[in-house]
Amino acid sequence: MSSALIASAVLWDLDGTLVDTEQYWMKGESALAARYPGKWTHEDGLALVGLSLYESGRIMRERMKITDRSVEEIIDELTAVVMAELEREVPWRPGALELVRELHLHGVPQVIVTMSMRRMALAVQQAVHDQTGFPVFDFVVAGDDVVNGKPHPEAYLIAAERLGLSPQECVAFEDSINGLTSAEAAGTRAVGVPNVIELPEAPGRVIWPTLAGVEPHHLNQLFQPSFGAEIQGQ
Repeated sequence: MSSALIASAVLWDLDGTLVDTEQYWMKGESALAARYPGKWTHEDGLALVGLSLYESGRIMRERMKITDRSVEEIIDELTAVVMAELEREVPWRPGALELVRELHLHGVPQVIVTMSMRRMALAVQQAVHDQTGFPVFDFVVAGDDVVNGKPHPEAYLIAAERLGLSPQECVAFEDSINGLTSAEAAGTRAVGVPNVIELPEAPGRVIWPTLAGVEPHHLNQLFQPSFGAEIQGQ
């Protein structure tokens, strides 16, 4: 396969795709639920993966029976938990940081598209800068930058527009059903990389089991007529 790259840009989901923070979010949710009378299960936490934090906060407030805190206060508490954990360790997903570095060296613009708050996304952006030695991401589209969170396509449409590209020119990596639905609806070349939840197969859907060993030229197959899910050449 030619090493010339076809992808004009790569759009990265943050939680569970670039960094393995889902465990941190669930830790915060469990700690919050323990203080309130409502029922909250592990399955409830899994259902929030990839969802807008504002929608997640509303769901938690209702199901945990939280009456003394606003949705914004719930979001602030959970974000503080995750950021404290990230200060101790940034748990990169397999192959993600390596691919980010290689894409940058190939001159491919990269953007973080996340439902986390901007302050958290910027902290991860800085961590990538610290580990690679150069600024990798062109900008961040965060949960507090959009009106409609994932699974709505707004975040990905904003990212493509700011890059001056059509979504069809962009590859998007996602680990959740909500995120993958958002990227697909926007029209990107969306790739699901499962983490804590299984991603169901669907016509035209591309699922790669891992990013470990993926190199920039592997993205070219996403622009072929077959648009298949197999990574060739590994």
